[in-house]
Amino acid sequence: MLLAEDLLLLLTDDDSGRLAVSGTEIEPVLAGAMLIDLTLRGRIDVAGPGADVKEGRLVVTDATPTGDPLLDEALEKVARLGGKKPGAALGKLGGKLRASLLRELVDKGILREERGKFLGLFPHSRWPAEDAEHERETRSRIESALRSGLAGDERTGALVALLHAVRAVPKTFSPEAVGLSKKEMTANAKRISEGDWASAAVRSAVDSMNAAVMVAITAATTTAATSGS
Repeated sequence: MLLAEDLLLLLTDDDSGRLAVSGTEIEPVLAGAMLIDLTLRGRIDVAGPGADVKEGRLVVTDATPTGDPLLDEALEKVARLGGKKPGAALGKLGGKLRASLLRELVDKGILREERGKFLGLFPHSRWPAEDAEHERETRSRIESALRSGLAGDERTGALVALLHAVRAVPKTFSPEAVGLSKKEMTANAKRISEGDWASAAVRSAVDSMNAAVMVAITAATTTAATSGS
């Protein structure tokens, strides 16, 4: 499973198929998850001091295909960018990423698509769970992390960091299930996001992607507000 697939499952209500975050937030954070996944798999890195490109730029360290079509497409796009900032990559990877991930999750038998018409006129789709076992296991790991304030592993830490970046932890995890208040869960999510659970490369990627996600969301929100005024 891709990190972005797990993130999308966590952000999608199993019964209604509705998102826990806005449309302006979902694409950037999913794109950030793809870039972090590529970092976890040793395919890309964020340039540090003394690198051949400017510090903070994305670089491909291993162009070997991962075997996942969506992740390999993302890797190719990063390579074509030629050392751009993470924010530039988010824009290239987003757009139709959620739709592609939903199709993959349907093909894997994890979600199902239910088509209907809003107000009897406008076609729309819902994406309720078909097989929730994988998500239950992922949720269990994250609940343990939130309870203790410790990531446990890089994948869990990355998911918590991404959820925290879009303020979604209290929206996607029940205080009763975790055994903490929403304020305590958020505080532990922040602690995990800033913790030392990751390697230097992954830590740099998580920080850079989350910062880029927040910039992208702020820009999209500002544009929408300006257009509506």
